[in-house]
Amino acid sequence: MSSTTETNGWLAALLGVDSLEEGAELDVHGRHAVVRDGIVRVGLDVSDQQADTAEMFGFKWAQEDTFTRPDYLEKTRSWLESRYGRLAAAPWLKEHGPDPIVLDAGCGAGLSGREVFGPLAGRVRYLGADITPAVDTAKRRFAEIDMPSAAFLQADLLDLPLAPASLDLIFSEGVLHHTDSTEGALKALAPLLKPGGRFLFYVYRRKALIREFTDDAIREQLQAMTPEEAWVAIEPLTKLGIALGDLNVEIGVPEAVDVLGIPAGTINIQRLFYWNIFKAYYDPEMTFGEMQHLNFDWYAPKNASRHTEEEVAAWCDQAGMDVEHVHVHLAGITMRARKR
Repeated sequence: MSSTTETNGWLAALLGVDSLEEGAELDVHGRHAVVRDGIVRVGLDVSDQQADTAEMFGFKWAQEDTFTRPDYLEKTRSWLESRYGRLAAAPWLKEHGPDPIVLDAGCGAGLSGREVFGPLAGRVRYLGADITPAVDTAKRRFAEIDMPSAAFLQADLLDLPLAPASLDLIFSEGVLHHTDSTEGALKALAPLLKPGGRFLFYVYRRKALIREFTDDAIREQLQAMTPEEAWVAIEPLTKLGIALGDLNVEIGVPEAVDVLGIPAGTINIQRLFYWNIFKAYYDPEMTFGEMQHLNFDWYAPKNASRHTEEEVAAWCDQAGMDVEHVHVHLAGITMRARKR
C-alpha cells in the first residue's frame, strides 16, 4: 500500500467520507470541501479581522528563507522542548495507543509541527490544519522527512469538519491568540478530544504597561498596509533591536517601577527595551531575515491577544480539561491539559 493510500485511508475515516480522490467535492460533517493538490480544503466564512490575520500569516510563511536554516530549526526545536519536553520520550504518550491521531491546529508552514512530531514518524497520525495556503508549504516540507502518515487540511480552526471525540492529541503552538477569541478557540477545539485526550498549546502572556500600549499601537498602524508594506515598515524596528543588542550593555534598575511593571535588577539594555517598551528580537546567531520574521509574526496580525495563567487555566477547566503541565515564560504560557 502506498503512503498516499495509507494516509487517505485514515483521514477519510476521520472525515467520514468514502475516499479523497483529487478534485473530489465532499460533504464533510455538513461542510462543503474539495480535494486540491492532495489537501482537503473547506469553504471559509470568517470575520474581517480573521481574514486580515490569515492574509498576514500567509505572506509570512511564504518567506521560507526566514525559517528554514538548519541552525534556526535547531533553536526552534530547543525552544519547543524547553516548554513541552521531548514528546518522543513523554511517558504519557503510550496512553494514547500505538498510532494516535494528532491535530496540529494552526500548523502554518509546518515549522513547529515538524520539529515536535518529526521524531514520532510512524508513531502518530499527523493532521496539520491551517486557514492559510501555508498548508501547501507544510505538506511539501513534511514530504522532506520520512512521515508518510502526515495529512493536511485547509479550514477555519473554529469550524473544523471533525466529529466530537475523534482526536487523541491537539497541538497548537502560538495560534489560539490569533483567532477572534482565544477562549472561544480553545473551547471550540476541546470537544474534538476523546476522553483522556490531551491539548498542548502556547498563548501569549500579558506584558508590561508600555509594551502592551506600543504593541497595539504598532499593530494598528500595520492594518492599513498590505503584508508587503507591513514587512518593510517593520524592518527599521528589527535594525534598532540589532543595534541595541550589539551594544551588549547592562543597566541596573535600582528599584522596581511598579507603575510600569518593570522589575528591579540588572538587565541587558536590549532586553529592557524588549520586555518593557517594544518587541525587537535580537539573537546574534540569527540572520536579519530570521529576526525580521519573528518581529513581523508579532506585529502584523490584527488578532493577537495576551493573557494570564489564571484565565487560561480557568478556560481549560470550563472546557472539561485538567491542566497537567504549565510553563510560564515572560513571552507566553505553555500548557498541557487532559480531557476529563
